[in-house]
Amino acid sequence: MTMNSSLGRAASSNHHQIRVLLVDDHAVIRQGLKMLLESRPEIEVVADCENGREALLAVERLRPDVVLMDVVMPGLNGIEATRQIRKASSSTRVVILSGFVDEEQITGALRNGASGYLVKNSDVSELVLAIQTVHRGNQYYSAALSEGFDIPELQLQARRPEQKTGVDTLTAREREVLQLIAEGHTNSRIAEELVVSVKTVEAHKAHMDKLKAKSRTDLIRYALKRGIVKLESVAEAEKSLANLGGSD
Repeated sequence: MTMNSSLGRAASSNHHQIRVLLVDDHAVIRQGLKMLLESRPEIEVVADCENGREALLAVERLRPDVVLMDVVMPGLNGIEATRQIRKASSSTRVVILSGFVDEEQITGALRNGASGYLVKNSDVSELVLAIQTVHRGNQYYSAALSEGFDIPELQLQARRPEQKTGVDTLTAREREVLQLIAEGHTNSRIAEELVVSVKTVEAHKAHMDKLKAKSRTDLIRYALKRGIVKLESVAEAEKSLANLGGSD
């Protein structure tokens, strides 16, 4: 995680600024967003993070007003990170900023506490408008989304009691384990990452029979289909599994 030098600005300067945390696994995107937003006097970028787990720690420490959140990231994806951030800091608003858009992902983001959804080709004026809008307690969606989606209907779906199927039947920790498996980590490495025992990881993995996945490869393909991991992450995972001979 990188910290912004603007943390040292005078209190009088910060008082009226919206404090923003940037979360994206691509450094060039974070740097570009930071440069664009810091040119706006009403916004202060307090930090930037490369994954959801870093973002959660940053929110707990910095309590930003708004988080701009990518979706597909290593370790902890943006949707699950949004849920945990909203639980940790109810005053922090989350705007999803994603290049991948489908109905299920938008609904999942809203159901897990996101206040807005932007596509990555949005211009800076719309980005700033989204930050200002959610900071006031309202919701914001890219103008481009209204061309392909019925936003009021998706909002209604997000408020309905879930008919849990597939990944929605997993616990939060099981979803984390699923993502780490799909990224090619062994049970031992997952245990280290989550600070649990290998037996606990194996137990979480066993519960994933609810996904009707018979192997790690099935879990990887399931995670790819659901947009939990990126194609390049899956390619690396399958390569690692081949090298390991499918161990643990």
